[in-house]
Amino acid sequence: MRITKKQLEESTEYLRSKGFDSPEIGIVLGTGLGKLVDAIKDPIVAHYNHIPFFPLATVEFHSGKLIFGKIEGKKVVVMQGRFHLYEGYDFLDVTYPIRVMHRLGIQRLFISNAAGAINLNFKKGDMMLLEDHINLQGGSPLAFKNVSEFGDRFVDMSEPYDLEMRQKLTAIAKREGISLQRGVYASVIGPQLETKAEYRMLRILGADAVGMSTIPEVIVANHLRLPIVAVSVLTDECDPDNLQPINIQEIIEVAGKTEPKMVKLFAELIKEI
Repeated sequence: MRITKKQLEESTEYLRSKGFDSPEIGIVLGTGLGKLVDAIKDPIVAHYNHIPFFPLATVEFHSGKLIFGKIEGKKVVVMQGRFHLYEGYDFLDVTYPIRVMHRLGIQRLFISNAAGAINLNFKKGDMMLLEDHINLQGGSPLAFKNVSEFGDRFVDMSEPYDLEMRQKLTAIAKREGISLQRGVYASVIGPQLETKAEYRMLRILGADAVGMSTIPEVIVANHLRLPIVAVSVLTDECDPDNLQPINIQEIIEVAGKTEPKMVKLFAELIKEI
C-alpha cells in the first residue's frame, strides 16, 4: 500500500479546476444519510469516477459524489457516499478522500454513520455523539511505508473527537429538543452482521454502538490534526437475547426518518463555529 503527494495533488487540482475553492468544513455522509446535500447552496458536483485516483462507491445506497457549496454561509465539501473495507478496498482507499479534502483546505471534519445500538438503553432512531471508539477492523490507515511524508507516524488518540465541537453539539441538541445520546463506537469489517455472541462481546468491551466505517477516517483526520465531530444514527437494536433477523431496507428507512434531526444538528453547528 502506498500513496504519493503527486496523486493527492492531481486529485486536488482537478477539484479546484471544477470550482472547489477553499472549503472550511468537510462532511462525510453515512448509509441512508444523503439528504444533507439538499441544504447546500450553489452546489458544484464532482463524481468519484471523474476524480483522479479516487475509488468508486460500490454500495447501492452510497451515491458517489463530492459536492462543494455553502451551508449557513460557510464553504463545505460533502462526501455523498463513503468507502468501506467490506467493498474490497484497503485502508488507504477508504481514507484517500479525507486527505484530498484536507489538501483542499478544510479545517474541520463532520462525520455521520448508521450504526447498531449495543447499549440497551439506546433505541432505534436515536442519535449518538461519538466520544471514543474501538477499532476492530484489524489494521490502520497509517500502516504504510511512506506515512511519515504526510505527518507523524505515531499519532496520539487520547481524544480523537474534538471536545469543543462535542460540547457545542450537545448544547444545540438540548436547545432544539433533539435527543442525543453519547457513547463509544466500535467498528468491524463486515459486511455480515454480528452474531449474538459477537454482540455480547462488544458490550463487554465497552461499545455502545457498532458499525463498519468511520474509524479509519477519524485516524487519518487525527494524523492531519483536523478537529472531528461524529454522530451515529442508531438504526437497529442489537439485543442478543431478543435478536431479530436484520432487514437492510428497514435500516435505510430508520436512517431516513432520523436524518432531518442530524441535518439540523450539523447545520446549527456550522452556523456556530
